[in-house]
Amino acid sequence: MHAIRLHAYGPAENLVYEETGDPAPGPGQVRIAVTAAGVHLLDTALRQGMPGPFPALPDLPTIPGREVAGTVDALGEGTDPAWLGKRVVAHLGMAPGGYAERAVTDAARLHEIPPVLDDAAAVAMIGTGRTTLGILGFTDLGPDSVALITAAAGGIGTLLVQYAKNAGATAIGLAGGPRKTARVTAEGADLAVDYTRPDWPEQVRAYLGDRGATVVFDGVGGPTGRAAVGLLGPGGQHLVYGWAGRGPHDGEPLTFTDEELAERGITSRSVLGPAMLARAGGDIRTLELRSLAEAAAGRLRPAVQRFPLAEAAAAHRALESRATMGKVVLVP
Repeated sequence: MHAIRLHAYGPAENLVYEETGDPAPGPGQVRIAVTAAGVHLLDTALRQGMPGPFPALPDLPTIPGREVAGTVDALGEGTDPAWLGKRVVAHLGMAPGGYAERAVTDAARLHEIPPVLDDAAAVAMIGTGRTTLGILGFTDLGPDSVALITAAAGGIGTLLVQYAKNAGATAIGLAGGPRKTARVTAEGADLAVDYTRPDWPEQVRAYLGDRGATVVFDGVGGPTGRAAVGLLGPGGQHLVYGWAGRGPHDGEPLTFTDEELAERGITSRSVLGPAMLARAGGDIRTLELRSLAEAAAGRLRPAVQRFPLAEAAAAHRALESRATMGKVVLVP
């Protein structure tokens, strides 16, 4: 099979498209003939040798990627034969191997793809979708809510805009540049603002009048995230799911003292990792099932940007330079 392999940590050019042996499923596992593989910003950090939330870096050479969709084409010992030939999607967890024409995973990780979803959309929902619903578990959006979404043209941001509008909330989306703000408007945001313009907070204040935002969904951090928090009204929530801004000082998590929060009457918390898992009752599959169901019902519509598998390096460069919109997916 063909796969993307990383032989040395470093720049995107270290991702090499090459032939390698087909993986064999072990007991309780399946092999998937991959039709779509998700690319995550964490993949770019791992490629550079930064483990991030992972306990350790993978041994080299490695095939990156932890989100795949496709058709089950081989079974390991003891695996339910009913899986053979089914269209499935899976998050591989800590085990990489997704950037390839074939990947193996435990059958317990599989979800059958709803017939109305294509494979790329299913990949977007198994990772990005489940994270979005996990974030939303920390707030309760309704007609009186004003949601300020900092990375609204991204995979998570797009779904947050859609969810907010479905809930009857006012959705204000921040994105970098006119192409992205146009996309945010097309997704239904009440206001889309270019956060590369220095006057963007004034634009939001002019739109809201005497209202403040009730929740900031922050995937940017740095000065942009701090300016967004400045638009919260009393009782507002700052929910942090990343710090991937492209500004000169973005890409840094925000910190607030208890005194600052008390003075403003707001709260700030990170919603990833153990906190999200605990809020989901300790079962991440619950979020995956809900995510796929929301997409199948048409309530959430993931935005997808596709790259050929052989161009994984270009996909990483585009993601790192914030040139992408929606979920980045590799297609073998």
